[in-house]
Amino acid sequence: MAEPIFPKTVTLAITGASGAQYGLRLLQCLLASRVRVWLLLSDAARIVIDTETSVSLPEDEADTARFLGELYGAQPGQLTLFGKRDWFSPVASGTGAASSLVICPASGGTLSAIACGASNNLVERAADVALKERRQLILVPREAPYSEIHLENMLKLTRMGAVILPASPGFYQKPQSVEDLVDFVVARILSQLGVEQSLLPAWGSS
Repeated sequence: MAEPIFPKTVTLAITGASGAQYGLRLLQCLLASRVRVWLLLSDAARIVIDTETSVSLPEDEADTARFLGELYGAQPGQLTLFGKRDWFSPVASGTGAASSLVICPASGGTLSAIACGASNNLVERAADVALKERRQLILVPREAPYSEIHLENMLKLTRMGAVILPASPGFYQKPQSVEDLVDFVVARILSQLGVEQSLLPAWGSS
């Protein structure tokens, strides 16, 4: 049996900001849309996921990839998890990285590291590659309030070509649950990626 063909690949990094639900829901929606996902998890992200959600990730990376794939119905070969020091992964090079990288949620520390060009782990290196190759980089900060440092880093990254898409859900869709608020932000990310979504109707369509 031939392996399924995925028309689009997105690198998704989940870091240690509060709001792990956004990253996990985005992962679920990307997989449901037949997008191949290269997943990066920071150590802090694992802690936040365990703290904020009912998802309990295995410690082993291979087991984590298998667990998330089964949880969200990934097809064979659709989901790959790369370790934080996997410098030979495709996301670490401009010749192999996907055309889109989303960091959701993006911690303040991650914003700072990317803004100053640090590449101390694979998330930072993947972002560095996206910027130098002029590829799509979407950063989803979840912080309040923003300090001057946060704002300066976001302005700097915007000028470099990144998209800053804060996890700030709207209310015009009359949300009835926390899940509706999460879906609002995830829908905006999917639209930026050019992935069709039915989570949120376009403004003026109803």
